[in-house]
Amino acid sequence: MDRLKIAIIFGGCSEEHPISVKSAQEVAKNLDIEKYEPFYIGITKNGAWKLCPCPDENWENGNCRPVILSPDRSVHGLLVVEQGQYKTIRLDMVFPVLHGKLGEDGAMQGLLELSGIPYAGCDVQSSALCMDKSLAYIVAGNAGIATPKFWTVTANKNIDADRLTYPVFVKPARSGSSFGVSKACRKEELLSAVEIARQYDSKVLIEEAVAGSEVGCAILGNDMDLIAGEVDQICLSHGFFRIHQENKPENGSENSTIIVPADIPAEVRLLVRETAKAVYRALGCRGLSRVDMFLTEDGKVILNEVNTLPGMTSYSRYPRMMAAAGLSFAGMIDRIVSLTLKGEGR
Repeated sequence: MDRLKIAIIFGGCSEEHPISVKSAQEVAKNLDIEKYEPFYIGITKNGAWKLCPCPDENWENGNCRPVILSPDRSVHGLLVVEQGQYKTIRLDMVFPVLHGKLGEDGAMQGLLELSGIPYAGCDVQSSALCMDKSLAYIVAGNAGIATPKFWTVTANKNIDADRLTYPVFVKPARSGSSFGVSKACRKEELLSAVEIARQYDSKVLIEEAVAGSEVGCAILGNDMDLIAGEVDQICLSHGFFRIHQENKPENGSENSTIIVPADIPAEVRLLVRETAKAVYRALGCRGLSRVDMFLTEDGKVILNEVNTLPGMTSYSRYPRMMAAAGLSFAGMIDRIVSLTLKGEGR
């Protein structure tokens, strides 16, 4: 039986480029090459596409070839430049292992829709919706899901710092991880926090600080047939959770510990999982996503954000939650491939 030809796209132009490379490395480590024939496509920080043997740390300096993912459906795959000519490689599916802008926001998904190649994860609409935290809050709120109180600040909009109740969190509305996020404890800190966020996005989100702990749930599947991983919980010693901000995140964080399963009662874990599923469906997610939430002291679950292409590194939350629920990394890849090739709802 022929192996399935799968393109793993990683890297990208966003600030999460290094994280994406590490995610691709973990996928490569766990991919069953007896089932799958991988094609590793690295996108440099400058936006150049390269077909490389593996996604190691020095992939850009290795034996790479220029490659194009063709939007022409008759190609249904890659155009590889060899000796001044194009060689075509027909793909069975694409697994984008990209995070942040131009990877998780619907841009890559739009190219893949044009190509006609099945791809893992959410479609254009849900990717774009989840990437914009303010829009995700509006849609989730209309579906009856609790969200923080929030305000949006566009490029030319004035901010009335006196109308807010402090502390507040200031975030880029459309960015990943914790890049550009600040906590303003008084109004004098607000403007500088907004300027930091504007380094990553012209649209800024200001939201109330929710008193409680951060919890998350990995979701895999489509429509009503969903698998939920074990709930995790972020325990802070000080400050707030800053994912991927450390020099060596593999060695842990200086101010946080992630506990899987979360140290909360079983009925509360069930509530978190069911809320995550409700968020996933309300925002039109498919394939996989990680839903991050707040758990208040009185047991209320409030949406934080949704990551439609969550980290797949050795220390990432999504695969750890799935492993705690009994699904190995290799098994998780098999499920993602199966969901993609079924093409349900696309």
